[in-house]
Amino acid sequence: MRRYLQIIIALLCLSAELCAADYLGRVVDEKGEPVGYATVYMADDPIIGTATANNGLFHLSTDLPPYAELIVSFIGYEKQTLFLKDLSATNDSQAADTTVIVLKEQPIHLEEVVIAAKPQKQKNKRKRTQELLAAVYAQMQADFPLTNTGYQIVSDVRMDAEDEPWGMEQMIAHVIVMPQQGHIVKDPRNGKRSVVPTDSSQFDGKFCKRYVDASIRALADTILADDKIDAVHPYARKAANAVDSGVVVHRALWSMGNIVFDFVNAMKDVNRWQVSNESEGETVLTYTEKQNILGIFIYRMQRHYILSSDDLRVLRFAERAHVEFNIPFGYKVKPQEMQMLNLLNMGEKQIEQYRIRKVHADISLNTLYQEHDGHLYILEKNLLSDATIIGKRKDRKPTGRGTIDTKDTIPLNIRATQRVTSLQTENVHPLPSKQIHNRVPRTIVPIYN
Repeated sequence: MRRYLQIIIALLCLSAELCAADYLGRVVDEKGEPVGYATVYMADDPIIGTATANNGLFHLSTDLPPYAELIVSFIGYEKQTLFLKDLSATNDSQAADTTVIVLKEQPIHLEEVVIAAKPQKQKNKRKRTQELLAAVYAQMQADFPLTNTGYQIVSDVRMDAEDEPWGMEQMIAHVIVMPQQGHIVKDPRNGKRSVVPTDSSQFDGKFCKRYVDASIRALADTILADDKIDAVHPYARKAANAVDSGVVVHRALWSMGNIVFDFVNAMKDVNRWQVSNESEGETVLTYTEKQNILGIFIYRMQRHYILSSDDLRVLRFAERAHVEFNIPFGYKVKPQEMQMLNLLNMGEKQIEQYRIRKVHADISLNTLYQEHDGHLYILEKNLLSDATIIGKRKDRKPTGRGTIDTKDTIPLNIRATQRVTSLQTENVHPLPSKQIHNRVPRTIVPIYN
């Protein structure tokens, strides 16, 4: 009898674990300030997830067992991994025992590096820099695989306007990276030529969620129903009219920072490199490039390769760029480009007449790596973009006769992070074309404070 009772109790416990439960948590930074639009998802099934409201609170309903791993992620912070059982299992959003999850800062900006060594003669400096670059490239050849690699990733893109978030999009995707032979480089040490691989990526979006503030979305829907677009608050207009980006933004972020190919292309410009020590045990290689074409196009870029001083293995990679376009007569934007800029709150005729006059952008990118079976693979990518687009469009005069030019300033502040949830290094095959070009279903998820 006792044995049967134990079996019944065990089955009851198992059924309780398999039943859906509601979990509650609150995400804050190290200062105790709430983190809004942080994403919370299951490590083994990222589709099961949610995002935090502006007060840092989130609710998650799942039937996964209590020991299933949960990931809390936000751009600029280290991800936190915990078990479901660590959260408060309750439906009461005001519960006093709400689990607080603290995210630690992980800045993607690098401080200005300081040259540690004493200045040397230019000739010796060039020779030593050439030798160092060649040694780093040799290490890269050993570290980065030449076979196809499969990544399962979670890509979060948050959009801000004047430092206020108006929405965040999350995509779960499968990425295939296929090294291809496509660039020849000469080794300065021995004169030998070798072929450098370039990465070709296939991006297969699986599932997409767009999180929006419920109150703003409701306001936008109400006004749009009455076709009074001009009365809509700017944030509401963006939340309501945000164009379906498909996989454009997410794919573009992944393709940035082809570390080996970019490194080889820059090796020949020895004078653009600096060597310094960021901290004990690390060496920083910095490549700087500048362009100014008659003030119309201004470009400043720095790439930082943070290396282990012992074996010159890449630990991290960071890139910063400042870009300005000043187009006197304006650049006529194609309709599909307008969609990418989320400008479809204009009428069709306005889109046809819209011209971009100025673009100012500051972009910071970093990539973190993980070691697996003696090779280096991508672990995480982060992006900060602070851009302003100034353009001109034609609006009809209040009298209804003729048009006037209207200046339109569009802020494009983007924070994005892509984290790898699983890695495949064997038997990875290219994806069929049909699978790559399928549109990705999107779910609009309101966030409630």
